Amino acid sequence: MVKNLAGKLKLLLPFIGLGILAYVVYSLDPQKIITAFLSIDSLYIFYALLLTIPLLVIRIVEWQIILKEQKITLGYLDCLKIYLIGIFYGSFTPGYAGQLMRIPYLKEKTKEPFGKLFINTIIDTFVHSFSIYGMMVIGAFLVVGTIPELLPVTIAWMIGFSLAALYFTGKTRGEKFFKVIITYLIPKKVKPHLNAFVDTFYCDFPRFTVMIIPYLIGIITWVIVFSQEYLIVLGLGLEIPYLFFLVLFPIANVAGFIPITFGGLGTREFTAILIFTTLFMVTAEQILVLSLVGFFVTDIFLAFLGFLLSLTETRVKTSLPELIDE
Repeated sequence: MVKNLAGKLKLLLPFIGLGILAYVVYSLDPQKIITAFLSIDSLYIFYALLLTIPLLVIRIVEWQIILKEQKITLGYLDCLKIYLIGIFYGSFTPGYAGQLMRIPYLKEKTKEPFGKLFINTIIDTFVHSFSIYGMMVIGAFLVVGTIPELLPVTIAWMIGFSLAALYFTGKTRGEKFFKVIITYLIPKKVKPHLNAFVDTFYCDFPRFTVMIIPYLIGIITWVIVFSQEYLIVLGLGLEIPYLFFLVLFPIANVAGFIPITFGGLGTREFTAILIFTTLFMVTAEQILVLSLVGFFVTDIFLAFLGFLLSLTETRVKTSLPELIDE
């Protein structure tokens, strides 16, 4: 009974964010939403899309440093293709978990152990995500007088994330942790291969000091992402200072990481509306449009490119158990 209830909850959980988004849209004025959308200067959207070029160049450099540290050889172009395919799968899965679909494509290109590639994807995601948290905490400090609840929440989130990272960097602790993760993420037919899979997790595990550079590069990529979204702010004619936006919108963005929705929809919009309508002379409808159009520019556009690549790239025909045994 408990197992059935957990299964139903797992199916229901991703739709909570969509329910939040539906509630937000329902509670606002549809005409004002349409007016805000039509008021955007499309030239700013074009400028925002152009920033995708330097964003991808820098983001792939960040990932390649981690690949090199783990002695995984992969060309820049293949890196770019696999990254975009991961974005495609991640954009419609809770907590962007679909980015794990990088792994079979990495396996096809590198022939490295499956568990090692799994860890590479996890570490790249951890380091890149951690890059945004400093910006988030700074933003919470700036508005502590107006929205005091944000500071303890953001600090608790950052501490929890840091403890999780420290936990799995220890081989003994990490193996136990990942065995639990694999139990829930991997199909039942693969579970007999679990021990062999976990044994390759800590093969060529990256040094902590080397991760500092990807972390710093990650901050640059996030600045570009939020600059893309700020161009939408300008396109809407909103009077929000750039530096404030740069450290406040990350809070809404991180809310989208909570695995209760697809692509962060709902939780991100709700949080952004709460923050920006409290601090600035803007309407909830304008912030909703900002968040959704920004999501198109920073996520959906890249996901579309990843979708096209997923149609042309070689499909991995090897079964998952065979990959793990190799």
